[in-house]
Amino acid sequence: MEDKKNTIKAQNNQVLPTQLVDDVKLIVERGLRDAYRSVNSISILTFWNVGKRIVEEEQHGENRAEYGKQVLKSLAEVLVPLFGSSYNERNLYSMRQFFLCFRDLEILNTRVQNLSWSHYRMLLRVPDENARYWYLREASQEMWSVRTLSRNIGSQYYYRLLQSPKKDKVIAEMRELTQPLQQGKDEIVKNPVVAEFLGLENTDYSESELEQAIIDHLQKFIMEMGRGFALVGRQKRIATETANYYIDLVFYNYDLQCFFLIDLKTTTITHQDVGQMDMYVRMFDDLNSKRIHNPTIGIILCAETDKDIAKYSILSDNKRLIAAKYLTYMPSEEALRREIEQQKEIFYLQHGKSNNENDDQ
Repeated sequence: MEDKKNTIKAQNNQVLPTQLVDDVKLIVERGLRDAYRSVNSISILTFWNVGKRIVEEEQHGENRAEYGKQVLKSLAEVLVPLFGSSYNERNLYSMRQFFLCFRDLEILNTRVQNLSWSHYRMLLRVPDENARYWYLREASQEMWSVRTLSRNIGSQYYYRLLQSPKKDKVIAEMRELTQPLQQGKDEIVKNPVVAEFLGLENTDYSESELEQAIIDHLQKFIMEMGRGFALVGRQKRIATETANYYIDLVFYNYDLQCFFLIDLKTTTITHQDVGQMDMYVRMFDDLNSKRIHNPTIGIILCAETDKDIAKYSILSDNKRLIAAKYLTYMPSEEALRREIEQQKEIFYLQHGKSNNENDDQ
């Protein structure tokens, strides 16, 4: 009879040796890392070659600056429907800068490992070539996460280290302050840029099982109850130079000719939630909306445990699309409130407890 300390019970009550489970997990994790490294390396070289080709094309234009802008815009309009948002105008500009800043990448790529496209985009913000290459080498050798690299660039780590007579103290302080920013081992296989490169942009990054369960039903509910709604995406990624953000649901309404961004909060709404949605709306308009579209509308849905409120928020500066107008196309506030509460109850019942029991925790 096997020692229970050296076994693991599966969900079907089958008892497995702990060593077998650990060995298989190690094999899978190693395989995922190898796959990530391969895709990451190929994607970086692909982006560099795209940037190189764009620069070559720009040299044919008489007014190179103006011609270059038109090339990026037109190329994005062709590529995005084919290959996704990795090739929008903004990212094409980054690829162009990538080639200009790292013209020897084909040689460099064989010497510098562990860096993703997000690392390189961060490095493009460094105007000093010596500092840029120093950050590149340090990020690779020390296996800095993107957030660690961002913090070190922002805190002028290179220049402080260069000027300090007590370099060990500066290094020790940096490592202590950036330790929480270092990625866990699972982050390497969740890289959103790799997911986009492979055409897997709909990967879920939900905050909780409860939110995911509600969003599953809200998607169907809004499309059935609302007029003219088409789903654009779930967990839609929008990126700044330093971070990635995910919008729970993005719809387009053909009657109103505008995008709807919906974020679900299972807790009481906060001013941080409103500020975040304001940023989502502005970024989405800038990156995705065209002149033929009306300004994007942001909606925060939250069900407070005491007041049971579904709250709307229109956060762009325009007044062309007011609540009275779009509420005729959306399910009513009361209907949304009931749907959220109903799905919460279903979720809690499925997990063996009541809503009230959950609220007490």
